[in-house]
Amino acid sequence: MSSTLDPLLEATRRLQQAWGAAPTSADLSRPQLLAVTEALGLVKRISEGLQSDVGSRISYESRPELGPQSLAKQQGFRTASQLIATTTGASTGEAARLVKVGEAIAPRTNLLGEPRPSRFPLVQAAMHEGRLSAAAASAIIVFLERIRLTVDETRTAEAERVLTERAPGLSHDDVRRMITRLEAHLDPDGVAPREDELRARASLSMFEREGMLHISATLDPARGAPVKAAIQGFVSAEFAAKRDGRDRSAPEADRRSVAAIQADALVHLAEHALTCESTASLHGATVVVRIGLDDLMNGTGHGLIDGIDQPVSATTVRRMAAGGGVIPWVCGSKGEVLDWGRKQRFFTAAQRTALAERDGGCAFCGLPPGMTKAHHIEWWARDHGGTDLENGVLLCETCHHLIHDNGWDIRIEGAGVRAKVWFLPPPSTDPLRTPRLGGRARSEILA
Repeated sequence: MSSTLDPLLEATRRLQQAWGAAPTSADLSRPQLLAVTEALGLVKRISEGLQSDVGSRISYESRPELGPQSLAKQQGFRTASQLIATTTGASTGEAARLVKVGEAIAPRTNLLGEPRPSRFPLVQAAMHEGRLSAAAASAIIVFLERIRLTVDETRTAEAERVLTERAPGLSHDDVRRMITRLEAHLDPDGVAPREDELRARASLSMFEREGMLHISATLDPARGAPVKAAIQGFVSAEFAAKRDGRDRSAPEADRRSVAAIQADALVHLAEHALTCESTASLHGATVVVRIGLDDLMNGTGHGLIDGIDQPVSATTVRRMAAGGGVIPWVCGSKGEVLDWGRKQRFFTAAQRTALAERDGGCAFCGLPPGMTKAHHIEWWARDHGGTDLENGVLLCETCHHLIHDNGWDIRIEGAGVRAKVWFLPPPSTDPLRTPRLGGRARSEILA
């Protein structure tokens, strides 16, 4: 007879098998460390599913109308979330999230007491099977609840299917980014109002304390994009200078943290604004705004700013394209020559823009385009590879060395800016060499 605990027991068995006979984690081999980490993740996700299920029952047994007979109050707590947080060691916010997820995916009853299925059966199944974390499930449920107000049940159900299929294996940031893109696709009319709301919340405050000037800024996507691009461009230029000639072992070596360099970048931008000197030290920083040609012409749909998750309206795209330092990337235009073969060794600005459209930044780790370089997949000198989109990929310096030093292979599926980048791990990492999707397609819901 099957039990609700069966998935947890199986996950625990896998953890024991992965750990083996090692007395402590210090005795685990590298393959064991990876297997144990994967098994621990499965145990955690299944446990969260069970906690959300039990939490929803505790919440039901602690509903206000029960008064003194409330389970939470009988145990000396004001709410179910406080009871769960104290018992499990979680924060009250985490406990409340588990309860809300449990209530959303739990089976229901109608007014006649007849059983009805969960409102989100696919999320429920994914949690019970350990494919979704509580954080990912919560983000998906909040999104589905919101989107129900603007789209029909069929499209809502399809959105649930796509998200529960695509979310497992992604980081929470990638899941959140995927949801943001999907919402703009399903409800294009909601992009502009959301934009107005974000713009109204923009603010910057300054105050002095203990000899330091404190600056805190909250910016909407359209105004935040150039600030982010300029600061990241300055940081990239500083790291390039380190690579090109500074000895890090020397006493005068630059050992500033990224946060410190970003502070210097802000000072540099302010000094430039006051003196109007050259911006050469921004390492070619630009803002790239992407939108379909039909949407640009008709003022419909939405656009995406490289490095910013939140979509922007077509009106904002038009306004940004009219300003300086912004590259409007119109999908589907003929544009410049993007395939040079062996005629040219270095990738052109147009090719880099196309690669940024395809890869979204570092195709391996996701760093923004401004912190990457275009690399030949088949090397120019060794393999006689051409300077074409199908032989190019954007990689940050760290990932470039990681891939080459550890024997990863890169494959491009398709052609042009809609192609997909796949990374094949070396046999030492994965004997089956299972391809891993990279680039923008990893979290782009419509890829």
